[in-house]
Amino acid sequence: MVEPVKSRRERLRAETAQEIKVIALRLLDEGGPDAIALRAIAREMGMTAGAIYGYYATRDELISTLISDVYTALLDQVEAARDAVPGDDPGGRIIAWGEAVREWAVRSPAEFRLIYGDPVPGYQPPPGGPAAAAQLRACTGLVALTAAAWPHMGQIEPPVFEWSDFDADLAAHVRADFPDLPPAGLALALRMWGRMHGPVALEVYGHLRPQAQDPAKLFRAEMLDLVRSLGL
Repeated sequence: MVEPVKSRRERLRAETAQEIKVIALRLLDEGGPDAIALRAIAREMGMTAGAIYGYYATRDELISTLISDVYTALLDQVEAARDAVPGDDPGGRIIAWGEAVREWAVRSPAEFRLIYGDPVPGYQPPPGGPAAAAQLRACTGLVALTAAAWPHMGQIEPPVFEWSDFDADLAAHVRADFPDLPPAGLALALRMWGRMHGPVALEVYGHLRPQAQDPAKLFRAEMLDLVRSLGL
């Protein structure tokens, strides 16, 4: 299906909205969450405050848009890395996902902190969160990695979990999409997330570099150990 050609007015509006987001992320990187302010962005762009409100009615709306865009960009990258590894190599796909998360975070630390770190003071997310679709996509991706690895885990005895150990909506989603995966599989997906996220957060927040000359080497060792612990 051929998409309709946008008018010049529509193109200019889209370009301006994108420029606002780029400046907001730079302000976040330079000054932290407090630095994101529509008036500051308007001054930098040579716009009036009233004009910028025509693109984002509130700062919260801008932040919600940023979080959703950033989360979606992250998932596009990690899914592409995962899909570059053959489906019959579940361990390799887990490593690819984790390393793609780290590469993105190191390259985009402000974006990482926006979705995983410092809360923006005064920010009120919309009902359901600012990136509900992206969060569900991320969760589904991690559970899919676990489901693919589960039949290959050999004689490893998983810890005992019940579906009641998890959020009811999350459990229902996983049971519908992965009917053969037991509750311990969802627990494993969450534990995998922790092992990926922890070293990345340490590096992004500057707690790892003074002690380690090559954080990438440390991270890969952690991912290899994760895969070995699954018997893969």
